[in-house]
Amino acid sequence: MRTAAVVGTGLIGTSVALALARRGIVVHLLDTDESAVRTASAMGAGVVGRCKEPVDMAVLAVPPARIGAVLAAEQAKGLARSYTDVASVKAEPEWDVLHRAVDPSSYIGGHPMAGRERSGPLAACATLFEDRSWVLTPSPDTSRETLNRALELVALCGAVPVLMESRAHDRAVALVSHAPHVVSALMAARLQHAPDEASRLAGPGLRDVTRIAGGDPRLWGDILEANADAVADVLGELSEDLTVMVAALRGLATDNADERAQGMVLVADLLDRGLKGRDRIPGKHGAAKPVCVPVRVLIGDQPGELARLLAGAAELGVNVEDMNIDHSPGNVSGLVELMVAPSAAVPTVQWLQERGWTVQRIPGVGNPYGQGRSFDQSAAEARPEAAAARP
Repeated sequence: MRTAAVVGTGLIGTSVALALARRGIVVHLLDTDESAVRTASAMGAGVVGRCKEPVDMAVLAVPPARIGAVLAAEQAKGLARSYTDVASVKAEPEWDVLHRAVDPSSYIGGHPMAGRERSGPLAACATLFEDRSWVLTPSPDTSRETLNRALELVALCGAVPVLMESRAHDRAVALVSHAPHVVSALMAARLQHAPDEASRLAGPGLRDVTRIAGGDPRLWGDILEANADAVADVLGELSEDLTVMVAALRGLATDNADERAQGMVLVADLLDRGLKGRDRIPGKHGAAKPVCVPVRVLIGDQPGELARLLAGAAELGVNVEDMNIDHSPGNVSGLVELMVAPSAAVPTVQWLQERGWTVQRIPGVGNPYGQGRSFDQSAAEARPEAAAARP
């Protein structure tokens, strides 16, 4: 692949263009939004306007409902030799393509499983797809040449290709992406009229649950419309579980011992099913999630503190499997949770503490600190002057 075109310079389209341009591909950017396409070009994503000759691959980064019409129009103009899209639903666009496209053999559906809460070209980055799954949904008409070009596109963006049938894809993303977004939005909506004292108590749990609710409502309206039945099926099952949970909690709130006992059995069962389901989410690179121990470190809210902490972990040779950050409301400090292998937990704590960091005890590991400071003994270090005094 030497040339490509990206139609639609939002978050995903611009990220694709940036990833390809970084690999030396000449990318042509097309968008009806002149401001967006010029912003993407200024970021180094490519050149504005069409190529005089057909490019090798065109990526249609437009809403699902527009893919068929845009593909038909661009094929008629001879934009590319092969075409794909990045929409998060596949069955409806595929049906539209097969009934409207000039040449269905040059099209293959695609869906990179990556994104951000923010939208627009300024939120794009060239590394957005690295090590992420990228679903390709060839139709019976898709040519081998088009499939191979799509596989090359995925490789150039650093993603991992996954071949699926379009309807199977839509059922899967309804469960792992679309329904979770709805649930996140519904939970966030509870906060709209919440009292201020409740909002001030918000911690990392609430932020985790509501994070994806920050997506563009118009875009998500298009996505949910295109995959409505599959999402409704997932939410219907969830509704049944919520009904059981509400009844169980009402039972726990009564004075009847039998109802409380039955309520506790139901609550425990639902929570246990949640744990088992969460364990099925794969870890990095699709492998089984590694067993990790949290190392919790108190840091000051000064520029460079987080970078200094991660640089320390790198110097020690510790692989941080995951990381969470919690800024306590009203405090000038934050709590960073580094997830590391159990064998690395105690050495990491000791190494960080020796260099002045305040580290929380590791549950179930005993006291690895010797005579050093424990997390509870160091609350005073949340003060700016104390944090600034650390080496």
